[in-house]
Amino acid sequence: MHQEEKILFSLLKKEIVATMMQSYPGIDPDISKWKGQEITDFQEDLRIKVNGQISEKWFYTHMKADNSSLPRIDILDLLSQYAGYLNWQDFRHKNTNSIPPAEKPRGQISILIKIPLLLTAVMIGVFLIIKIINTQSYRFTFIDADTGEPVTDKNLRVELLTGNDSPSSIEPGDDGGITVRTGEGRVTMVVKAPYYLTDTVTRTLKKFSQNEKVSLHADYYALMVSYFSKSDVESWVKRREQLDNIFSDDAIIYQFPDNSAGTGMLIYNKWEFIDRITMPSSGLRQIEILDNRYQNGKISILRFRIKGDKE
Repeated sequence: MHQEEKILFSLLKKEIVATMMQSYPGIDPDISKWKGQEITDFQEDLRIKVNGQISEKWFYTHMKADNSSLPRIDILDLLSQYAGYLNWQDFRHKNTNSIPPAEKPRGQISILIKIPLLLTAVMIGVFLIIKIINTQSYRFTFIDADTGEPVTDKNLRVELLTGNDSPSSIEPGDDGGITVRTGEGRVTMVVKAPYYLTDTVTRTLKKFSQNEKVSLHADYYALMVSYFSKSDVESWVKRREQLDNIFSDDAIIYQFPDNSAGTGMLIYNKWEFIDRITMPSSGLRQIEILDNRYQNGKISILRFRIKGDKE
């Protein structure tokens, strides 16, 4: 029996009891408890009011027991007429809206919704657990490609590239290393140091190998500029020729003073800088390269300060 029809038939039983109580006020309001004389009285009242007839066996089968199937339509019409309706169809039409919401078949739809939600929650939980398990700490130490020694320059900078997010800066420790905690299988970083070529490093991470060394290659032009500022070269003409080959014609050179120096930043073009660095009395001695950029194989931007400015 369809759930809705079962509920409607239960409602019809209640209305039969209400009709029966008009003739027999003392009858039990629970039709499933009728027996003997009560069933006989109902058969008589049914015959008088709608000229209908049912057997006691039929009553026990359909009215007292929870039968899995509805009575025949002609019996349903007869019982509906007894309760004051034209027929079963009329009863259905007028009582469908009386079915309690909690008893309507909506419960089945609710289960169909709950099951996918439960599965989704389980999948998210499993994903998070796997993510936590796979999240590891990896140590990267930056070394000089030529000497194999750690690069401990305090101006060493590392930018971690993570998908579509903005790069995050990591400052290495005194040993020239950084620690990256991630659950990804690969990490990409941009490494910058004053006397080394800027490099974009990509590493495939291995769960059981969490310490790696990353080689940085020396920036020989930056080293040459620093060397020229610290040493006396016998031929200043040769020094100027070498510097001319190192810098692009439209190079811009920035001199950054220490904050305590009380002077602003100075800017030189190529030949102003070459003139200053090749003249022993100019004051551009013992310079410290902070950063430089290349264009077409030559230095186009250089940033430096004089070591004496920060002492």
